[in-house]
Amino acid sequence: MNDAAPPAADAFSSVHTQSFVPLLAELGASLLVTTFQAGRLILMRPTKSGINTHFFALPRPMGLAADLNRIFVGAHRSVHEYRNVPAVASRLDPPDAHDAVYLLRNVHVTGHVDIHEMAFSASECWYVNTLFSCLCTLDNEHSFVPRWRPRFVSGYAPEDRCHLNGLAMGDGKPRFVSALGTTNTREGWREAKRAGGVVMDVESGEIVARGLSMPHSPRLYRGRLWVLESGKGALSTVDPVSGRVETFVQLPGFTRGLDFLGGIAFVGLSQLRKSNPFTDIPLTDQNPERASGVWAINIETGATIAFLRFSASVEEIFAVQALPGALSPTIVEEHDAILDTTWAIPDALLREVEAVTPASTPPAG
Repeated sequence: MNDAAPPAADAFSSVHTQSFVPLLAELGASLLVTTFQAGRLILMRPTKSGINTHFFALPRPMGLAADLNRIFVGAHRSVHEYRNVPAVASRLDPPDAHDAVYLLRNVHVTGHVDIHEMAFSASECWYVNTLFSCLCTLDNEHSFVPRWRPRFVSGYAPEDRCHLNGLAMGDGKPRFVSALGTTNTREGWREAKRAGGVVMDVESGEIVARGLSMPHSPRLYRGRLWVLESGKGALSTVDPVSGRVETFVQLPGFTRGLDFLGGIAFVGLSQLRKSNPFTDIPLTDQNPERASGVWAINIETGATIAFLRFSASVEEIFAVQALPGALSPTIVEEHDAILDTTWAIPDALLREVEAVTPASTPPAG
């Protein structure tokens, strides 16, 4: 955990392969990335001159769920909800430069629950409540609503008993989760984190794979169950019937944060400095020179198609999310004055909105 003040904006920099811009342009997408260590939500947007990385300050952002209409970010003690209001683009400077404009709509206070991965299911937002070892949803009355927990966790307590962290959706509902251990004591997972990780089936409650090295980010995509073995710096596949885990590709960093678009896997990589509690893992033995950034991997061949490497203040990545349909999105921050004169009402009532009469200028006197 790093609660130090985030670095100044001019401390951020990155380099990327020339192939990253045409890749995102071909996919018709931008990327969203969270870095809790640097306290930023990052928009990665393809431009004529390269990948534009735009940083927004948030308190310890980790979990992330996004589509063209909405972005939910799990921060230190709250979930920040943004909604796309494209009409605002004409009022920004420069006008009409953005194809999606996300405005803050709600901040749901959860208290510190160590929100990890998040995902949408229709109108619901699910998230991993790591501190209480459960899956949750949001409502307007409670800090969080527990919906599922592993069988081996006996009850709800703010003890991070198994480091539940990853969430894979399937058929519009939670299907698989990952955890760093199967323990039922306060932070008991730490003792066997090198190879004590598991992937679990949410519906049956069964463990479908064991012996993983710090698994994160399980995903169902194109008929395969994928997972990041962060401790090995690997993107792997899991057979949920046999429990067999196979390394698909090895990458030069602590793998955490995964999304797919077309035939590409976008994988987040972290450096993990010596102060990080996860450093005594196989990856640190095998690869002392680790990178922080986003790697684009061909899911048929395992080849690296493109990458962006952060070269200064961003040392750890948590979530990576593709945003198809938006090549140049932006977020209007909470303090922006444009929010004073921007309103969203139900579409059914738009026909009743009347033109505004310009205010007359009072006579001088």
